[in-house]
Amino acid sequence: MAEPIIRAQQVEKFYAQPSENRIQVISPTDLSIVPGEIVALLGPSGSGKSTLLRMLAGLSQPSAGEVLWHGKPISTVRINVSIVFQSFALFPWLTVLENVEAPLKARGMAAAERRERSIKILDTVGLDGFQAAYPKELSGGMRQRVGFARALVVEPEVLFMDEPFSALDVLTAENLRSELLELWQKKTIPTQSIFIVTHNIEEAVLLADRIIVLGRNPGHVRTDFKVTNLAHPRDRKSQPFTQLVDYIYKVLTRPDVTPDMPNLEPGRKVRDQRQMHYEMLPHARPGGIAGLLELIIDLGGRTDIYRLADELAFEIDDLLPIVEAASLLGFLKVGEGDVAITPEGHEYAESEILKQKEVFRKAALEHVLLLRQITRALNNKTDHTVPEDFFLDMLDEQFSEEETQRQLDTAINWGRYAELFDFDASRRRFILPEVDETAESVEGVEVE
Repeated sequence: MAEPIIRAQQVEKFYAQPSENRIQVISPTDLSIVPGEIVALLGPSGSGKSTLLRMLAGLSQPSAGEVLWHGKPISTVRINVSIVFQSFALFPWLTVLENVEAPLKARGMAAAERRERSIKILDTVGLDGFQAAYPKELSGGMRQRVGFARALVVEPEVLFMDEPFSALDVLTAENLRSELLELWQKKTIPTQSIFIVTHNIEEAVLLADRIIVLGRNPGHVRTDFKVTNLAHPRDRKSQPFTQLVDYIYKVLTRPDVTPDMPNLEPGRKVRDQRQMHYEMLPHARPGGIAGLLELIIDLGGRTDIYRLADELAFEIDDLLPIVEAASLLGFLKVGEGDVAITPEGHEYAESEILKQKEVFRKAALEHVLLLRQITRALNNKTDHTVPEDFFLDMLDEQFSEEETQRQLDTAINWGRYAELFDFDASRRRFILPEVDETAESVEGVEVE
């Protein structure tokens, strides 16, 4: 195996808290970037993909651990990397040529040399003739080409890309992916490695020689493997392609299990280092869960959710929280890249509103620790009210400040819908106005 260009050794990212605890964003992680490969980093929202990229690129210091550039600490050497961002990040007051020249000018390159090199790279990415145009005159796709040109003009050893195609329409994104791959395969650019952060599973499988999937809370490597049985150009309809898409989908939707990967050469699987007390509540509404279940019932009770997202013109990141919520509540089973509705899911989706609430109430108390704790606390207090801060203090031991509030907001939404409790927003207190009725409604469910 070639010597790594960049090696991360037990890198972490965390933020200290006044309580002497800390919010961990990235758990201790080992990762290498070697010459000759495109690496794709996938993961759900909030898993720390961009944070990890910034540490590898030298833009952010790890809280612990070390990043090495050719074996030397990255902070002690001059590294040669570039980044293409999701937003085009161009200087609106500069022309296309001046935007591309900017990093060379910052490095002190002579005017004639930087102009010659910039014109050459603009021609390479298909922008010959647009040197004098301003960003506002260009389409989104052309502006991103300028971003590519600006990143490539410094001839980076490693090209980092943070969701570079997500702001583009489907056809433009597809064209740019193909052109980038062509430049890479023909060695038109001197770049030794490309590291791309994406949430698009098919994009990762289309481009990457190696795929890393992150989990969240804190960010950690779920699986890291090389793509060995798919030659370029890759056929989206081929069986190996669809098998790999399904495998990655299973990893993303089953945070508790890392499934086997048949017919592919797996890399090192990393032990899940999370020590969770509270399960992560997906931020989905009961109505959205019911709507998804109805769609799946119409499709015969089982479907490939990734393809369903594509058919509905949804981003998979937008649909995954609803899938995760339905799975957490026992309404869906996720396996083999598909989702299948359970008898409880059928009952929830097909019942009248009052029965739906009863089914949801039972599932929520059975599967969601936070809701059980809120309900028990309210039942045990003589005035049947509990301040919000009581639960915020427990949650912030595990989640960031922002995520703590989001977790509690989701719990409030679910608890109100299930008529487990109410929440007085003016006093920031949970309340249980009808103790007897609520207690009867959860009969048969042990509240821990």
